[in-house]
This record gives sequence, C-alpha cells and structure tokens, in this order.
Amino acid sequence: MSRMKTYDGPASDHFNGLHFFDPDGAPPRSLGEVLRWQFGRRRQRATWPVWAPSPHADTPPARVDGGKVRLSFVGHASWLIQTGGLNILVDPVWSMRVSPVAWAGPKRHNDPGIAFEKLPKIDFVLVSHGHYDHLDVATLSRLAKNFAPRVVTPLGNDVTMRSADATIKVEAFDWHDRVELGGGIAVTLVPTRHWTARGMFDRNKALWASFVLETPAGKIYVVCDSGYGEGRHFRRVAAAHGPLRLAILPIGAYEPRWFMRDQHMNPEDAVKALLDCGAQAALGHHHGTFQLTDEAIDAPAKALVEALDAAKIPQERFVAMKPGQVVEI
Repeated sequence: MSRMKTYDGPASDHFNGLHFFDPDGAPPRSLGEVLRWQFGRRRQRATWPVWAPSPHADTPPARVDGGKVRLSFVGHASWLIQTGGLNILVDPVWSMRVSPVAWAGPKRHNDPGIAFEKLPKIDFVLVSHGHYDHLDVATLSRLAKNFAPRVVTPLGNDVTMRSADATIKVEAFDWHDRVELGGGIAVTLVPTRHWTARGMFDRNKALWASFVLETPAGKIYVVCDSGYGEGRHFRRVAAAHGPLRLAILPIGAYEPRWFMRDQHMNPEDAVKALLDCGAQAALGHHHGTFQLTDEAIDAPAKALVEALDAAKIPQERFVAMKPGQVVEI
C-alpha cells in the first residue's frame, strides 16, 4: 500500500507538497486512538438489526426540466439530483460493503433507494473524498460502463479512480474551483472539516470537499462528511455562496464523541451547521445504512428531533431522510 499512486502537485495554503491539511481543521486520529476505540474495555457499541429495509423505493424520471430540482436519497451519502435536464449522482455507493475487501467491513443494512437498473442516464458524478463509504470504485466502474458520466472530485481522488479503472472520466479540482456542468448548472468545491485515506500509508494524500450546487431553484449545499468544530466552514459558505435554498447535512456516525467529534457531526452539531449556513431547509443523511460507529441505527433521527426542539426550529425545516425518499423544490 505504501507504493500506491498519490497526488503530485504544487504546495498551497492547504497542501505541503506531500499531505493536504485544513488550516481550520484537525488531523485524523492516531492508530493508538483507533485501537483504543475499537478494543477499549468501556466500548459500548449498539447492535443494529441485520436488515432494516426502508419503506420507500424510487423510480426516477428520465429528466427533470424547468425550474425544479428533484432529490432522491439513495442511502448513506448517495443522492440522485435531477435539475435543468441533468442527472447528477453524489457519492454513489451501490456495493454491499464499504471496505477495501469484498468479504469484510461495514455491510449494507438496507437496499439502495433506487435500484441500479432503474437509474436514468447519469451525466455527472460528484465524489467528495476517498473514504470507502463515499468513493466506491465498483459503482464508479459500473457507471462508467453504462453511462460514461463526467466525474468531479477533489485533487488526488482522480489518481485513485484512474489507478483502479482507466475508463472512469474523472476530473480533479481544488477548493473554491467552480465547474460549469451546463444548462446553467454549476458546482463549487468548498472546504469541509474532514480528512481522507484508502490505506494505512496514504492519509491526506488526496483532498476532501463539500459542494455548492447552483440550480434553477437556488443553491444546494451538499456536505457529505464533516465535523463541526467552531462552525467556521459553514459560516464561510454562507458568506461566499449564500443565500442557500437547501443544505444536505450528515447526522450520523458520531459515537463515541471523544473519537468522532473532529470528523463527524452529531445531530446537535448539524442543527448548529444549519443555522450557521443559513439554508432555508435541510435534509439529514449519512445514517442508517452502514454501521461505521457505535450509536444505534435509529439514534440519529431521534436525536435530530430533540436537537430541533431544543433550538426551537420547526421539525419540517430539517428532515432525516430514508432511502428511497424524494424531495422536490
């Protein structure tokens, strides 16, 4: 793994020539801390049901034209966004496991909200970073074979994709780069409080990002993975890209807090992020499909209800999604 190909480019305010870093973030946890979490005697890991099917399933239309946006939640951090005649997938994962190997690692607890065979022609794919629950080479290869979409990703993740499958039409961009998708649709990569790796020896040798998607119905802020920190990232997006029509915010994979605080938000953090970014409404994702951490499968959705009540925010402003659910704006 130490010989795997990685990004090679000029130094910047968030790349030192070897590793990417977030000046307002936190470094990933050490191996010792990982072992303490995984094997500590005080660990309390909730047991998820083997299979927890969603009551929803979606068959999307071929296209969505006009001024509307149709968002279909596939599961975990995967979405189909249809607008302006374009079909855009975010962090698509149709694999059964999110792991470097097919026989071990976090396993799916429900089907994707859209069966792969029911996908419309995919024009673009946005991939936020290299963790296996977001960058799924098997799914990207399948999409390349069926649809040959353009794939937009932060710097260095293109190396990962091309090394695995040269047919993936990937383009890599830096933070703050704006990419025209056509038909008045564009996406800007923005900093997010996270990190990335594919193996033991490539930590932060690729970049990670969130997305601001410009659509006919307004701007959609897509946060696939992020800690909260002091909220700077969210306030900066509001200042640079607001007003935002909608935010897609992660609400799961957050326990234990001593370990996960810097890289994953809990629902209380996500509510703060909503207020900081100023979006009119939010959709909660990154929960209920793959057990990556220690909380119960339904804990994020329940905690979101409590956090909204505590902040005196109407429940309908921030909804925890289930695979197959659809929202139109």
